[in-house]
Amino acid sequence: MSLATLDALRPTARPIIRPIPAPDAPPAPRAVRAVPEGTEARGFALYVGIDELKAAAAGTDLGEVVQALRKLAVDLVPGAETYASVALAPAGAGGRDVDVVRLALQDPAALAKRRQEVAAPTPEPKGGVVIDISRKRVLLDGETSPLTYKEFELLQFLVLREGRTIDRSEIIATLWADGEGEDVPNERTIDVHVRRLRSKLGAYEDIVRTVRGAGYRFDRHADVTIRWASTPSPDIF
Repeated sequence: MSLATLDALRPTARPIIRPIPAPDAPPAPRAVRAVPEGTEARGFALYVGIDELKAAAAGTDLGEVVQALRKLAVDLVPGAETYASVALAPAGAGGRDVDVVRLALQDPAALAKRRQEVAAPTPEPKGGVVIDISRKRVLLDGETSPLTYKEFELLQFLVLREGRTIDRSEIIATLWADGEGEDVPNERTIDVHVRRLRSKLGAYEDIVRTVRGAGYRFDRHADVTIRWASTPSPDIF
């Protein structure tokens, strides 16, 4: 057999065809959860729980944090619009910072949770003093103290300004601002009102402390519990 015949019988090599990869497609946007059908997401709210002391300890302040977050949003999405609102709460309100922020800014989920907590019966502590701002009452070792309306107002006034020394003139100007229904006391008779309040606080009378020559101050102890109202206090603070 000739060489030409052998060459004709050999299989013809076929070129290997490799598929050309398609160009990388942009990633699909992440779907936002819990968006009802027929609606579209137009933005989001980010609740940040940072108080002024924590920011200062980190070498910054709340304004600087807000500006950094705004800049990040614009860097990621040019043209993004931002709005910042500072959440205020009574001093000593307690609880996790982010939960306090959500309540202060009227977050629907946080409000719903708070309503459930308020509706649920709360076991009363067996010992100590409970100042219940929401129900306008004081419990001493589980028993209700017979405070008058004005006596509770006086105690609440000091509690909402915890740690501050309040002079007698400020107490009169706030608690007797309308001057209706009873005689407006002078600075000396405020001492009488405080003395009556203390007498009804029994063994816990020292939570209302006299600062000689300055006024009065609420001092919280380890055995003192404060229950805050779910709505802002009508008191000015």
